[in-house]
Amino acid sequence: MSDQPVWNLVADIGGTNARFSALLEGQLESEFEFHHSVEEYPLFSDLVVKLRDEIAAVTGLSSAPNVVCLAVACPADAEHIAFTNSHWEFTKTQLLEWFGCQRLVVINDFEAVAHGITELGDDDCLQIGGESPQTHKPVGILGAGTGLGMAALVSHSDGYHVLDTEGGHADFAPVGQRQVDVLGCLRETYKRVSLERVLSGKGIVNIYKAICTIENAEELLATPPEVVAAALDGSNPQALTALNTFCESMGAAAGNLALTLGAKGGIYIAGGVVPRFKEFFANSGFRDKFEEKGRFAAYLQPIPVYLVTRSNLGLLGAAKKIQEI
Repeated sequence: MSDQPVWNLVADIGGTNARFSALLEGQLESEFEFHHSVEEYPLFSDLVVKLRDEIAAVTGLSSAPNVVCLAVACPADAEHIAFTNSHWEFTKTQLLEWFGCQRLVVINDFEAVAHGITELGDDDCLQIGGESPQTHKPVGILGAGTGLGMAALVSHSDGYHVLDTEGGHADFAPVGQRQVDVLGCLRETYKRVSLERVLSGKGIVNIYKAICTIENAEELLATPPEVVAAALDGSNPQALTALNTFCESMGAAAGNLALTLGAKGGIYIAGGVVPRFKEFFANSGFRDKFEEKGRFAAYLQPIPVYLVTRSNLGLLGAAKKIQEI
């Protein structure tokens, strides 16, 4: 019989990065985190083999984990899991075999983010407008990464319930002529344009390319970091317009989410993209577009928006999920 401690494995797996953390029973956080690039592994099973060896070498934990909780960037309620923005796919039966765990939990990545929101402190967020949140009112969460995630927290007598959604794939609703023109360009490529086509890392590039087309300018930039850097240093006017358009579009989408949920408990902006230009975002037209809802501007004005600056929120939320099952 093994004398090793009981431990759990949590993961936050997006379209670009796969992050794992080995936790002793009862832990929400651990110093033992393992980060890998999705594109480096043709099959998820290839990474599982490497990960087991890596965890054993670093932590000394060579036994199988007790519970494995994977937060995945795709719908998670079926036996077959196929990622929206990467080549990985597997079944839950395969996962049980690969990890050898006693229990497997697979959740949407933004369900994990929502659980993580409940553990945030004052230093983990930057408030952008609004007043104080109303207790026991719904909370909305959205965030840009490789894709666009959305979720909600709804209070009830036993604490809260997470609504995991695929709201990032709702239709992009342009506000103002510039966004209308961007939508027209993107329709040439995608036919139907979802929010994710605009409000994601790749979405920043999509907007930039559309602006170049509209202004008949040469496309000099190819990646999200290039567009963001050129916008921040003012070296490319189309990049600056693109980043402003991204922020304003995020504001409009966040305002729509707040109206849809009645999210007087606040809106949280998570994901890995926006914190890279948090000062620009806070001073952009984001808040104006958030509140610019005609007769319901006064409804939105008091609702606080928080930009989450804490990293690895998905891992924290996955660990919280294990504690609740």
